[in-house]
Amino acid sequence: MLHMFQSKFIHGVILFSSSVLFGLSNAHAEDARISNPIAIAIHGGAGTISKENFTPEQETAYRNKLKEAVDRGYLVLQQGGTSTDAVIAAIQILEASPFFNAGVGAVYTYDGEHELDASLMDGKTLEAGAVSGVKHVSSPIALARAVKDKSPHVMLSGEGAEEFARQQNRPMVENSHFDTPHRKLQLDKAKQKLNKTEAETDIKSAYQTLPTNFKYGTVGAVAVDKFGNLASGTSTGGMTAKRFGRVGDSPIIGAGTYANNDSCAVSATGHGEYFIRYHVAADICARMQYQDIPLAQAAETVVNQVLVDAGGSGGVIAIDAKGNISMPFNSKGMYRASRKQDEPAYVAIFKTE
Repeated sequence: MLHMFQSKFIHGVILFSSSVLFGLSNAHAEDARISNPIAIAIHGGAGTISKENFTPEQETAYRNKLKEAVDRGYLVLQQGGTSTDAVIAAIQILEASPFFNAGVGAVYTYDGEHELDASLMDGKTLEAGAVSGVKHVSSPIALARAVKDKSPHVMLSGEGAEEFARQQNRPMVENSHFDTPHRKLQLDKAKQKLNKTEAETDIKSAYQTLPTNFKYGTVGAVAVDKFGNLASGTSTGGMTAKRFGRVGDSPIIGAGTYANNDSCAVSATGHGEYFIRYHVAADICARMQYQDIPLAQAAETVVNQVLVDAGGSGGVIAIDAKGNISMPFNSKGMYRASRKQDEPAYVAIFKTE
């Protein structure tokens, strides 16, 4: 009898263990389904960025800040956070740094103020939020998220955007919070050149004579999380000496920012007027989706063929749902960094890296 009981007991344990194992296999299958390879890429703007213009200390400082931002975003993904969370975390590091044209360190308008733009897009839902011309919001990218999540609209501008920010209890600051001496010097040089050229020609021609670096500078991030969802975000201070409430591509969905789980997520940096005209971010994703071509091919075609043929300069960071990353640019350099699952961070500034 004892032998029979043990036999049944042992047999019962085997049956029970099999059912446990079956349950675990289901759990593992579910985990596998939601454990997409995570990845993130960031940029801090493109332009005439040459190694000879940096001291070794300056170059190290820029690289360290880029690494800090990409690592912060990657940590969010690693801990199970969403791609949107990661994008915002990375961009806020760059918004708080005087090195980049976003938040602290934003360029000046012609009238000596700062007008900030930002946008954010969710690739799963295609929901988006954007703000333009805000002057007192400490983190424009965080406000863009609030617009996406809490507003019935996609884009808010100027005083209306700031009223919404106050209603959402977003941190507000004096416009001088964004002041930096090197940006003020840029403004002085730009105005001197503009005033001289305008007297000889017209305002449009005068702005066309400004060096490329006066015309753009942006920060952005794109990411894919463990659920396979994409997100992109972009934040900027715009163009040095901009006038008349000028709005560039950064807050415009499809131009400077776009994300769609069916294709890719893109954040752009460059001469915004061209990125608007050629809806650069959305075009890259559309080429992937409708032509069934890889991410790198789509991004390279738009940045180094379409834009170059049109006379536009700049670059993009782009990522697809599998974690593939492309960061093409047609300028001399682009501040950029990326990190993929189980790999160290890649940080670069110059063309040859």
